[in-house]
Amino acid sequence: MLKIALLAGVTLLFSLIIPPFIIAISKFLDVKDRPNNRKVHKDPVPTLGGLSIFISFLLGITILQPQSDYHLAIMLGATLVIILGFLDDIFDLPPKFKFVAQIFIASFVVFGGGLQVEFVNLPFGGQIEFGLLSSVITIFWIVGVTNAMNLIDGLDGLAAGVSAIALFTIAGIAVSMGNVYVVTLAFVLFFSTLGFLRYNFFPAKIFMGDTGSLFLGYMISVLALLGFKSVTIVSFLIPVFILAVPISDTLIAMVRRYVNSQPLSSPDSSHLHHRLLQMGFSHKQTVLLIYALSTMFSAAGILFSMATLWGGIVIFVISMVSLQLLIENLELISSNYKPLTNFLKALKHKL
Repeated sequence: MLKIALLAGVTLLFSLIIPPFIIAISKFLDVKDRPNNRKVHKDPVPTLGGLSIFISFLLGITILQPQSDYHLAIMLGATLVIILGFLDDIFDLPPKFKFVAQIFIASFVVFGGGLQVEFVNLPFGGQIEFGLLSSVITIFWIVGVTNAMNLIDGLDGLAAGVSAIALFTIAGIAVSMGNVYVVTLAFVLFFSTLGFLRYNFFPAKIFMGDTGSLFLGYMISVLALLGFKSVTIVSFLIPVFILAVPISDTLIAMVRRYVNSQPLSSPDSSHLHHRLLQMGFSHKQTVLLIYALSTMFSAAGILFSMATLWGGIVIFVISMVSLQLLIENLELISSNYKPLTNFLKALKHKL
């Protein structure tokens, strides 16, 4: 495992060398992310940075040569995701087309590669077998996490940093489980993302674009499945902890749009990072706060993986209550949605 980690570290050199070339190509092709009323940057910024992460990742994989029955399907799926993101960055593809394409790619990995969550073991004995639903659940997970990472990519270095934290956590847990394949891919992608972050952190010289956010979301969803599939319900929640920030931000956005009678696919300026900026935090402070939040949830995931059943329940309840208070205090759904806050105020008044 140490040898894998050290060799994967070579990928960091690639990811530090490649971005300037991608910046030059983006400028030459005039592929830039231009400001609008929803975006916080004021000047056009070169995009296609996801190509840098992908190329570094491929070079790292070439060095380490990981082996798995799922490897070919995963890599072909990753290539299709990169092509989809690249075309979207250049031509701004319709959301419905991207969604259908993501379902196709996830279906290819599930049916072509055989990657499925088939069952979970119950804590007190027995199993829940998903049967025909196993394919649907797996496709839903891959597409959901892919889009969640895409939606959180709203500030310099935000998606890259959150992805790096998630990948490092997945790699660490995979080490404890002895899953060599997941360790290899997670560490290679971690170092590929970390080097890119040198150019992507505020003020960003390049954005990853949909090329990068879709690729990272896809790979993280697949690695989480590989690391924790067909285990207990308690362990199956670990990836949800690790990806709590992008997943919760996406689910909250869906609820918010439903409450406000807006289409679920319509963009808005009420995501977690938007609300922190509106509260007066600077760009850098907002990103670092979300990094800290991701780190805390990842730490909770690690503790969750080592806890007893009842200890896991306590960690889960504390995490959910903390998340609910965050939603209410930042008014992520609406200014009137504060059930837990109102309950605590009423309880305090009675006491």
